[in-house]
Amino acid sequence: MLSLSMIVRDEEARIEACLRSVQGFADEMVLVDTGSVDGTIALAEACGARVERMEWPGDFAPARNAALDLVSGDWVLVLDADEELRREVIPQLRALMAQPDVLVINLLRHELGATMAPYSNVSRLFRRHPRIRWSKPYHSMIDESVEALQQEEPGWRLANCTEPALIHEGYRPDLLAGSDKAQRLRRSMENWLKDNPNDPYACAKLGALEVSDGNRERGLSLLRRGLERLPEGDARSAERYELLLNLGIALASEDGDAAVQCYREALKQPLETRLSLGARLNLAALLMQRNELEEAIQLTTTACQRAPEVALAWYNLGLMERRRGDLMAAIKAYERSLSVNPDHAESHQNLAVARLMGGDIDGARSGFRQAIALLRDQGRQEEATALHAQVDGLVKLDDEAGA
Repeated sequence: MLSLSMIVRDEEARIEACLRSVQGFADEMVLVDTGSVDGTIALAEACGARVERMEWPGDFAPARNAALDLVSGDWVLVLDADEELRREVIPQLRALMAQPDVLVINLLRHELGATMAPYSNVSRLFRRHPRIRWSKPYHSMIDESVEALQQEEPGWRLANCTEPALIHEGYRPDLLAGSDKAQRLRRSMENWLKDNPNDPYACAKLGALEVSDGNRERGLSLLRRGLERLPEGDARSAERYELLLNLGIALASEDGDAAVQCYREALKQPLETRLSLGARLNLAALLMQRNELEEAIQLTTTACQRAPEVALAWYNLGLMERRRGDLMAAIKAYERSLSVNPDHAESHQNLAVARLMGGDIDGARSGFRQAIALLRDQGRQEEATALHAQVDGLVKLDDEAGA
């Protein structure tokens, strides 16, 4: 029997899609609501979930543990409301759950909107065992309790689902802008770091957040401190990769050589290719800027082969092939990007440019029109107007697209 365990608050826009994604897989759905004032509870109950209520305890781990105490299944799947389970992976998950020595199944999560790290690995499917508990007040995890349990009961093992299992929308800028999630995470991280100033995990998470918020110097300090304090060994390779990736991002604008070195060190970590896409794509982009196209294309081609569902990889490959002068390869790459993400205005625009260079005026005109329409729909009116003015004389758009 499989139980879904969740904590939620004010998630009426997403809760139904989340719960529908596990129907037929989860035998029970148990949600703990921490103070919704919208229709979350009613919608969840209409989907067949049992909903309990509790006051927000201030941190994520105690809330997750309270939810965990309410389920009755042999296995537990934990989701957030901004996540959905991909139905295609259910057969693989069932096969892994049937293996008697598997304690935890790590799930590959596709981070929509997180261009620097499009995948993460999360321990969200596990046997219900009294020793498995959530820890850390932010980005809470079961890893510490699982490690302790394995030391006492070494017969248990961890398994990995090899295909993306979860789709996560929580890093989309438009969704973050409408919630206090980022602020709650920051408060939790700051409080944890105050008590644990040299914790590499805390340094990685808060350091990355500081860099993204424009507080570069503090971010650099935290990331470097995390690397200095991180113990050697493959057991901490995911943390080392995250620290190196974000250090490279922080350094890229002012010290390209140091950023390249960080990305190269990150790619040396023994991680599955999807988990290291951020460093791979960032390194390739820097190499393209230096006109080191062969290595850049090799790195990006590998990304496209291993993760064909990532539009950014195909888009970047198109830019590189066009710079190398292979228009047909560039066009194919842009078309693949758009097959994954048809709303990417830049792919439409660059595909149009490549077609124009190849003499396909009608194809270029259509592409520019689509790019302009998308820019306008996305609230980027100045860019739409500028693009229309730039290309109208070349392909005679002669429509209302620039209005």
